[in-house]
Amino acid sequence: MQLFLDTANIDEIRQGAELGVISGVTTNPSLAAQEGIGAAAGYRAAVQEIADIIDGPISVEVVSTDAAGMIAEGRDIAEWIPNPWVKIPSTAEGFKAIAALARDGIRVNQTLVFSVNQALLGANAGSTVVSPFVGRLDDIGQDGIALVADIVAVYQKQNVATQVMAASIRGPRHCVLAAQAGAPISTIPYNVLTQMIKHPLTDAGLARFLQDWQQASGG
Repeated sequence: MQLFLDTANIDEIRQGAELGVISGVTTNPSLAAQEGIGAAAGYRAAVQEIADIIDGPISVEVVSTDAAGMIAEGRDIAEWIPNPWVKIPSTAEGFKAIAALARDGIRVNQTLVFSVNQALLGANAGSTVVSPFVGRLDDIGQDGIALVADIVAVYQKQNVATQVMAASIRGPRHCVLAAQAGAPISTIPYNVLTQMIKHPLTDAGLARFLQDWQQASGG
Protein backbone atom coordinates (compact mmCIF):
# COMPACT_ATOMS: atom_id res chain seq x y z
CA MET A 1 0.00 0.00 0.00
CA GLN A 2 1.38 3.39 -0.99
CA LEU A 3 1.34 6.19 1.56
CA PHE A 4 0.53 9.80 0.74
CA LEU A 5 0.85 12.68 3.20
CA ASP A 6 -2.35 14.63 3.82
CA THR A 7 -0.96 18.09 4.57
CA ALA A 8 0.00 21.46 3.14
CA ASN A 9 2.84 21.90 5.63
CA ILE A 10 6.10 22.10 3.68
CA ASP A 11 8.28 21.07 6.64
CA GLU A 12 6.16 17.95 7.25
CA ILE A 13 6.34 17.02 3.57
CA ARG A 14 10.09 17.50 3.51
CA GLN A 15 10.55 15.35 6.61
CA GLY A 16 8.24 12.67 5.22
CA ALA A 17 10.16 12.65 1.95
CA GLU A 18 13.44 12.16 3.81
CA LEU A 19 12.07 8.91 5.27
CA GLY A 20 11.71 7.53 1.75
CA VAL A 21 8.22 6.13 2.38
CA ILE A 22 5.94 8.80 0.88
CA SER A 23 4.64 8.41 -2.68
CA GLY A 24 2.45 11.50 -2.98
CA VAL A 25 0.65 14.34 -1.22
CA THR A 26 -2.99 15.34 -0.83
CA THR A 27 -4.06 18.88 0.03
CA ASN A 28 -7.36 20.70 0.43
CA PRO A 29 -8.54 24.25 1.23
CA SER A 30 -8.80 23.49 4.97
CA LEU A 31 -5.21 22.20 5.13
CA ALA A 32 -3.99 25.21 3.15
CA ALA A 33 -5.83 27.62 5.46
CA GLN A 34 -4.23 25.95 8.49
CA GLU A 35 -0.84 26.87 7.04
CA GLY A 36 -1.88 30.45 6.30
CA ILE A 37 -2.16 29.80 2.57
CA GLY A 38 -5.24 31.59 1.28
CA ALA A 39 -4.77 33.49 -1.96
CA ALA A 40 -4.75 31.53 -5.20
CA ALA A 41 -1.22 32.68 -6.04
CA GLY A 42 0.04 31.60 -2.63
CA TYR A 43 -1.61 28.21 -2.94
CA ARG A 44 -0.14 27.68 -6.39
CA ALA A 45 3.35 28.55 -5.14
CA ALA A 46 2.95 26.16 -2.19
CA VAL A 47 1.81 23.33 -4.46
CA GLN A 48 4.77 23.94 -6.77
CA GLU A 49 7.12 23.81 -3.78
CA ILE A 50 5.55 20.51 -2.73
CA ALA A 51 6.09 19.15 -6.25
CA ASP A 52 9.78 20.06 -5.97
CA ILE A 53 10.00 17.79 -2.91
CA ILE A 54 7.73 14.89 -3.94
CA ASP A 55 7.97 13.29 -7.39
CA GLY A 56 4.63 11.51 -7.06
CA PRO A 57 1.06 12.73 -7.51
CA ILE A 58 -0.01 15.93 -5.76
CA SER A 59 -3.77 16.25 -5.17
CA VAL A 60 -5.04 19.82 -5.36
CA GLU A 61 -8.70 20.56 -4.59
CA VAL A 62 -10.98 22.94 -6.44
CA VAL A 63 -13.11 25.42 -4.49
CA SER A 64 -15.88 26.03 -7.04
CA THR A 65 -19.19 24.22 -6.54
CA ASP A 66 -20.52 24.41 -10.11
CA ALA A 67 -19.28 22.19 -12.91
CA ALA A 68 -18.05 25.03 -15.13
CA GLY A 69 -16.03 26.51 -12.29
CA MET A 70 -14.56 23.13 -11.29
CA ILE A 71 -13.58 22.40 -14.87
CA ALA A 72 -11.90 25.78 -15.29
CA GLU A 73 -10.04 25.39 -11.99
CA GLY A 74 -9.06 21.81 -12.81
CA ARG A 75 -7.62 22.78 -16.17
CA ASP A 76 -5.67 25.58 -14.51
CA ILE A 77 -4.35 23.32 -11.73
CA ALA A 78 -3.27 20.78 -14.34
CA GLU A 79 -0.78 23.36 -15.64
CA TRP A 80 0.82 24.05 -12.24
CA ILE A 81 2.95 20.96 -11.74
CA PRO A 82 4.08 17.82 -13.63
CA ASN A 83 1.87 15.27 -11.83
CA PRO A 84 -1.37 16.85 -10.55
CA TRP A 85 -4.46 14.98 -9.42
CA VAL A 86 -7.35 17.44 -9.34
CA LYS A 87 -9.62 16.85 -6.34
CA ILE A 88 -13.31 17.04 -7.23
CA PRO A 89 -16.16 16.43 -4.75
CA SER A 90 -18.74 13.67 -5.13
CA THR A 91 -21.66 15.88 -6.16
CA ALA A 92 -23.80 16.02 -9.29
CA GLU A 93 -21.81 19.02 -10.51
CA GLY A 94 -18.65 17.23 -9.49
CA PHE A 95 -19.38 14.21 -11.65
CA LYS A 96 -19.92 16.50 -14.64
CA ALA A 97 -16.53 18.06 -13.95
CA ILE A 98 -14.83 14.69 -13.46
CA ALA A 99 -16.12 13.49 -16.83
CA ALA A 100 -14.96 16.65 -18.61
CA LEU A 101 -11.52 16.66 -17.00
CA ALA A 102 -11.06 12.94 -17.64
CA ARG A 103 -11.83 13.53 -21.32
CA ASP A 104 -9.04 16.12 -21.27
CA GLY A 105 -6.67 13.48 -19.92
CA ILE A 106 -6.47 15.17 -16.51
CA ARG A 107 -6.17 12.82 -13.54
CA VAL A 108 -8.88 13.23 -10.90
CA ASN A 109 -9.00 12.39 -7.21
CA GLN A 110 -12.70 12.09 -6.38
CA THR A 111 -13.01 13.32 -2.81
CA LEU A 112 -15.67 13.22 -0.08
CA VAL A 113 -16.73 9.69 -1.00
CA PHE A 114 -19.15 8.19 1.53
CA SER A 115 -20.87 5.38 -0.40
CA VAL A 116 -20.20 2.61 -2.90
CA ASN A 117 -22.68 4.28 -5.24
CA GLN A 118 -20.61 7.46 -5.31
CA ALA A 119 -17.51 5.37 -6.02
CA LEU A 120 -19.29 3.59 -8.89
CA LEU A 121 -20.42 6.88 -10.39
CA GLY A 122 -16.92 8.28 -10.12
CA ALA A 123 -15.37 5.26 -11.80
CA ASN A 124 -17.81 5.61 -14.68
CA ALA A 125 -17.10 9.33 -14.95
CA GLY A 126 -13.37 8.67 -15.18
CA SER A 127 -11.92 9.23 -11.69
CA THR A 128 -8.30 8.16 -11.31
CA VAL A 129 -8.81 7.48 -7.61
CA VAL A 130 -11.73 7.71 -5.21
CA SER A 131 -11.20 8.79 -1.60
CA PRO A 132 -13.58 7.26 0.96
CA PHE A 133 -13.40 9.26 4.21
CA VAL A 134 -12.86 6.66 6.92
CA GLY A 135 -12.68 8.87 10.01
CA ARG A 136 -15.65 11.02 9.16
CA LEU A 137 -17.85 7.94 8.74
CA ASP A 138 -16.60 6.58 12.07
CA ASP A 139 -17.51 9.95 13.64
CA ILE A 140 -21.19 9.40 12.85
CA GLY A 141 -21.25 5.78 13.98
CA GLN A 142 -20.70 4.14 10.60
CA ASP A 143 -17.84 1.85 9.61
CA GLY A 144 -15.40 3.73 7.39
CA ILE A 145 -13.11 0.76 6.81
CA ALA A 146 -16.08 -1.38 5.78
CA LEU A 147 -16.77 1.16 3.03
CA VAL A 148 -13.17 0.94 1.84
CA ALA A 149 -13.43 -2.86 1.73
CA ASP A 150 -16.77 -2.72 -0.12
CA ILE A 151 -15.44 -0.36 -2.80
CA VAL A 152 -12.28 -2.44 -3.26
CA ALA A 153 -14.35 -5.62 -3.60
CA VAL A 154 -16.76 -4.11 -6.13
CA TYR A 155 -13.96 -2.61 -8.20
CA GLN A 156 -12.12 -5.93 -8.27
CA LYS A 157 -15.24 -7.86 -9.22
CA GLN A 158 -16.06 -5.38 -11.99
CA ASN A 159 -12.43 -5.01 -13.19
CA VAL A 160 -12.52 -1.26 -12.55
CA ALA A 161 -9.24 0.58 -13.15
CA THR A 162 -10.02 3.37 -10.68
CA GLN A 163 -8.02 3.00 -7.47
CA VAL A 164 -9.14 3.43 -3.86
CA MET A 165 -7.36 5.93 -1.63
CA ALA A 166 -8.35 5.59 2.03
CA ALA A 167 -8.65 9.12 3.44
CA SER A 168 -9.57 10.82 6.70
CA ILE A 169 -7.18 8.46 8.46
CA ARG A 170 -7.16 9.13 12.21
CA GLY A 171 -4.48 6.77 13.49
CA PRO A 172 -2.05 3.93 12.68
CA ARG A 173 -4.77 1.32 13.19
CA HIS A 174 -6.80 2.86 10.39
CA CYS A 175 -3.76 2.43 8.14
CA VAL A 176 -3.44 -1.26 8.97
CA LEU A 177 -7.16 -1.84 8.44
CA ALA A 178 -7.15 0.02 5.12
CA ALA A 179 -4.26 -2.16 3.93
CA GLN A 180 -6.08 -5.30 5.05
CA ALA A 181 -9.19 -4.07 3.20
CA GLY A 182 -7.14 -3.91 0.00
CA ALA A 183 -6.80 -0.16 -0.48
CA PRO A 184 -3.76 0.44 -2.70
CA ILE A 185 -3.24 3.94 -1.24
CA SER A 186 -3.81 5.65 2.10
CA THR A 187 -3.33 9.36 2.65
CA ILE A 188 -2.34 10.13 6.22
CA PRO A 189 -1.54 13.14 8.41
CA TYR A 190 2.09 13.62 9.41
CA ASN A 191 1.37 12.79 13.06
CA VAL A 192 0.00 9.39 12.00
CA LEU A 193 3.17 8.77 9.98
CA THR A 194 5.33 9.44 13.04
CA GLN A 195 3.11 7.20 15.19
CA MET A 196 3.55 4.37 12.68
CA ILE A 197 7.30 4.49 13.23
CA LYS A 198 7.25 4.21 16.99
CA HIS A 199 7.00 1.11 19.14
CA PRO A 200 8.15 0.82 22.78
CA LEU A 201 9.80 -2.54 22.15
CA THR A 202 11.88 -1.04 19.34
CA ASP A 203 13.11 1.69 21.70
CA ALA A 204 13.78 -0.81 24.48
CA GLY A 205 15.53 -3.22 22.13
CA LEU A 206 17.78 -0.49 20.74
CA ALA A 207 18.67 0.68 24.24
CA ARG A 208 19.52 -2.92 25.20
CA PHE A 209 21.69 -3.43 22.12
CA LEU A 210 23.64 -0.27 22.87
CA GLN A 211 24.03 -1.21 26.54
CA ASP A 212 25.30 -4.68 25.64
CA TRP A 213 27.73 -3.22 23.11
CA GLN A 214 29.13 -0.75 25.64
CA GLN A 215 29.60 -3.52 28.19
CA ALA A 216 31.32 -5.77 25.65
CA SER A 217 33.56 -2.87 24.65
CA GLY A 218 34.52 -2.20 28.26
CA GLY A 219 32.58 1.08 28.36
